[in-house]
Amino acid sequence: MALHSSGLSGRQWRRLASALVDRGFRAVVPDLVGHGKSPEWPEREPFSFHVDVGHAVALLESLEAPAHVVGHSYGAFVALLAAREVPSRVRSLALYEPVAFGVLDRVEDADAVRELEGVGSPWDGSPGGRERWLKSFVDYWSGSGAWEALREDARAEFRRAAGVVHGAVVALARDATPASAYAVVSAPALLMTGQQSTLAAHAVVRRLSVALAGARVLTVPGAGHMGPLTHAEAVNGAILDWLAAKPPPA
Repeated sequence: MALHSSGLSGRQWRRLASALVDRGFRAVVPDLVGHGKSPEWPEREPFSFHVDVGHAVALLESLEAPAHVVGHSYGAFVALLAAREVPSRVRSLALYEPVAFGVLDRVEDADAVRELEGVGSPWDGSPGGRERWLKSFVDYWSGSGAWEALREDARAEFRRAAGVVHGAVVALARDATPASAYAVVSAPALLMTGQQSTLAAHAVVRRLSVALAGARVLTVPGAGHMGPLTHAEAVNGAILDWLAAKPPPA
């Protein structure tokens, strides 16, 4: 089961899904709430990542066997929380920079915490406020100018999902789930991070590598937070290698 990052859709994993099927796996690639082909979230209803976690748990429980779970950014965080709720339904995890900011230590990770200030801020109600927030969000994770560099169809996808993306980010900024809470996840885990990623992304992976027993950390050379897109060959190859020794159940 592969979960995409905020503002994208399951199409993010189409190449990986094709490669998995070629290797005898069944690929389950949902669109998270308000993304892709999923129905739009009611604009006036508050949104939290707990909604997506509930859906992910239900999907895992509906499958005939425990699943290998792949995730990127927000999708990796949802995967991590779902694994915490139903650990027996997860065979392994392959996560690229889950945004589990609650694991950060306010003192020891002070630089990373400061870097995140403002990421979870509300958008203002003025004309263009939503667009400015989306620009700041995309530019934070992908670098200055990233929003303007996106194709128009990609920006349109972000605009459509803006309500759930913003709601999830605000909720993430308040998340206080400590690293110790993930110790219940017994599935083997591959934690991936980009060499050029943010302080916060690196710090989260470092904290989770201690919390998850036997976790393996892989740094993708030259990649940033959007490595699964910009360095898809390297990231997908690492995931396929990770799963090669973990064949699907009969």
